Amino acid sequence: MDTVIKEARLTGRDGLVDIGIEDGVIVAIEPRLSGREEIPARGNLVSPSFYEIHIHLDAILTEGDPRPNESGSLWEGIAIWAERVKRLTPEDIRGRVMKALPWFVAHGVTHIRSHVDVCDPKLTALRALLAIKREVADLIDIQLVAFPQLAVYSFEGGEDLMREAISLGVDVVGGIPHYEITREYGVEQIRYVMRLAHEAGLPVDVHCDETDDDHSRFLETLAAETIRLGMGGRVAASHTTAMHSYNNAYADKIIGNLRRAGLHVICNPPDNAVLQGRFDHYPIRRGLTRVRELLAAGVNVAAGHDSVMDPWYPMGCGDPLHTAFVLLHLGHMSGRADRRHLFPMLTARPAAIWHNRRVTGEEGLAGHGVAVGNPADLIVWPVPTEDDALRTLPPRRFVLKRGRVVAETRPGTTTVRGAPVHFLREAAS
Repeated sequence: MDTVIKEARLTGRDGLVDIGIEDGVIVAIEPRLSGREEIPARGNLVSPSFYEIHIHLDAILTEGDPRPNESGSLWEGIAIWAERVKRLTPEDIRGRVMKALPWFVAHGVTHIRSHVDVCDPKLTALRALLAIKREVADLIDIQLVAFPQLAVYSFEGGEDLMREAISLGVDVVGGIPHYEITREYGVEQIRYVMRLAHEAGLPVDVHCDETDDDHSRFLETLAAETIRLGMGGRVAASHTTAMHSYNNAYADKIIGNLRRAGLHVICNPPDNAVLQGRFDHYPIRRGLTRVRELLAAGVNVAAGHDSVMDPWYPMGCGDPLHTAFVLLHLGHMSGRADRRHLFPMLTARPAAIWHNRRVTGEEGLAGHGVAVGNPADLIVWPVPTEDDALRTLPPRRFVLKRGRVVAETRPGTTTVRGAPVHFLREAAS
């Protein structure tokens, strides 16, 4: 075999196994394999690689430029970005993106879906990112979403810019209906982007109801259009934070219709934890969508970070594990049964969105996991379990893309009074 990962521990499987890889595909999972190259797991966890399913590469590393977001609000962030976007150049975008992409790879990300602001007559960011996408394809796969940050009908030329973005070669059609001036414009925006996508044969990923306003209900229109156009499995709704504030009867109705539509939901815990609830006095809502209820109903829910050091979020380092860590806390997902969803929300669940697979319950999640026949997109961890990874947020030992090591972190040792410190219940050998 080309490569064998030795003594791997897999979630849900007893004992240690070796993972055999040929031509970038997992071909065997059993003890005592041998290969031309051997990667030591030493009894630690091997997991599928991460899909960063929601990020904004065009804005990455712009925090504080041209000015800080003093209020920390979504709306001030949008206003700051509207100023910054006027100074975008291909060199500016390339410099920032090429600095940040290795951060994602080092943290086990092999696939990135990036929204790109197309409210720019020159489409500078989109053109630059299309070139970068081709350049880094051997290191990381990128999907680009045509994202009308300042709306479609409330921005001059918005409709034509969306069409031009599609002609240039975006992978996904996006939207932001709640940013339109009127509800009617928002409803029409959804119908427009769905029609564009349907005509072009592209999937859809809409920033939907990213607000604390419980009257923001564009998700129902998105679900209805998904059903009408037969696009189940090809449409995702990102954020949906207004669902946090819906009355329970309406939330139950919309969740049922999301399942019926085969519509995916992408939550963004780090950003929405700080952006939402800005109009509240105590108690302050945290704005996270109803993740547990959606999962219980069989709706596919994935988690994305959203931002890394930009006008909306001043922190981040390209690590999806931070997203899961925040979700565990703010989503009340610390229970044992709930925690088992966290890694899949960074791996198999976003992979289903990427590949436009309809998911009902656990069905449709095959294809990205440590299983024979799957691509060898893998993370070798320095800890034995997913819980240990979530608790300690360790560096990744090895990251493999199509069976090739694309990142390696050499372990260090921490000592206290000369004795090594281990942060696990039992130190892995």
